[in-house]
Amino acid sequence: MAKKRIISTSINGDPVEFLAAPRQTLLEVLREDLDLIGTKEGCSNGNCGACTVILDGRPVDSCLVLAVEVEGSEVETIEGVAPTDGLHVIQDAFLGQAALQCGICTPGFIMSTKALLEENASPTEDEIRFHLAGNLCRCTGYDKIVRAVQQAAEEEAN
Repeated sequence: MAKKRIISTSINGDPVEFLAAPRQTLLEVLREDLDLIGTKEGCSNGNCGACTVILDGRPVDSCLVLAVEVEGSEVETIEGVAPTDGLHVIQDAFLGQAALQCGICTPGFIMSTKALLEENASPTEDEIRFHLAGNLCRCTGYDKIVRAVQQAAEEEAN
């Protein structure tokens, strides 16, 4: 049996330490050990984007990241997106555009959108579609999601 290691990282701006086995994924640690269940498990092989988190400023599929790899890193999950007094502009746009249904993919789309808008505050529709290509939705189709991203970009610009 492989020996667990103590991992020190920052999650949603807070310093966190946890024990991780060498083959344990970040997704497993977030959901099972840290009770951050907003990050969803979809495919567990990096194809759906439901488990997207932001790691050191970049969106990643947490099912493909080993928990031991986040030592000293900054991780942001869906739980860290909303301000204490309401919803983030992106979350509000997703609601306003009805860009969600079952909710499994929504946290991943929101995290990918947040990373996109931090990198490019005014993306074109093609840039949005390209950036979100790693996130799959089986319920809504993508037009409402793209409109939500466009709305969030416009609102953040104001």
